[in-house]
Amino acid sequence: MFERQPPTAPTRLSHLWGAIKSDKLALLALCIFSFYCLVALLAPFLAPYDIDNPAFMDLINGELPPVWLGGDAAFFLGTDVQGRDILSSILYGTRLSLTIGIGAVLIQLCLGICIGLLSGYLGGKLDAFLMRYADIQLSFSTMMVAIVVLAVFQSMFGGAAYQQLAMLMLILVLGVAEWPIFARMVRAGVLAEKDKEYVDAARILGVSRSRIMFRHILPNTVSPLMVIITIQIANAIVAEAALSFLGLGMPPSQPSLGALIASGFDYIFAGAWWIAVFPSITLVILIFAMNLLGDSLRDHLNPNGGWR
Repeated sequence: MFERQPPTAPTRLSHLWGAIKSDKLALLALCIFSFYCLVALLAPFLAPYDIDNPAFMDLINGELPPVWLGGDAAFFLGTDVQGRDILSSILYGTRLSLTIGIGAVLIQLCLGICIGLLSGYLGGKLDAFLMRYADIQLSFSTMMVAIVVLAVFQSMFGGAAYQQLAMLMLILVLGVAEWPIFARMVRAGVLAEKDKEYVDAARILGVSRSRIMFRHILPNTVSPLMVIITIQIANAIVAEAALSFLGLGMPPSQPSLGALIASGFDYIFAGAWWIAVFPSITLVILIFAMNLLGDSLRDHLNPNGGWR
């Protein structure tokens, strides 16, 4: 008799969803993240003004306070020094920040899954080479790598080219820099599963290696990956905000949450505190919700604090 195959990914995800529904904090974090995603998708319809419209920038309306502090009712959260509506900028900035964070994690996930499966299943010299390379890459700070790559790109191709490719460059740099995190987790799952009898049965039946890896082994490593995905999206958004604050992130014409905070930082003590405070609050709530969701997922996947 062959050993019964472990529960499939859909079964595990349904159990996980049931656990999240019973955890009020996890459910709240999931609702907040879902709200942010919905707002990001509907930003063109929810925003009072179109940030791509040349009329969006009007210096006459510069530094207007929020409406409850005596500002213009047309600008609920006030305006920045260039007369841009803060609420519209935050809605579009949330969209850009989430796009960068999710895009970077998708690259990390694809590279990590493929490399982790190959490394764990094939083993041998390939496994040793890939894992040593992953160790070397993990020894470098993601921020340091991103700063070097983006600064070199700007110096080589100029600021105009960088402004056009800023989002793509951020996604690629943040995605390629941290794939080893997923690769090592997938490899650990493969090593735990590949010698089980249901995998041996698939080999005896002549199932191809790629089908065994992606169809039989990978679904049993999905649950731990869910935790890393939520945390890595938050990390990518924070990294983008830090790079924007250093002048290496999104340009002012395409304001992410980090770029909005950076543009308003100099005016906090000059009286126009709302330019930086409202995007900061938006970013903090998003990161807090995602980290809380990741911690809750980790607790439900393994109450003892380790990986199953």
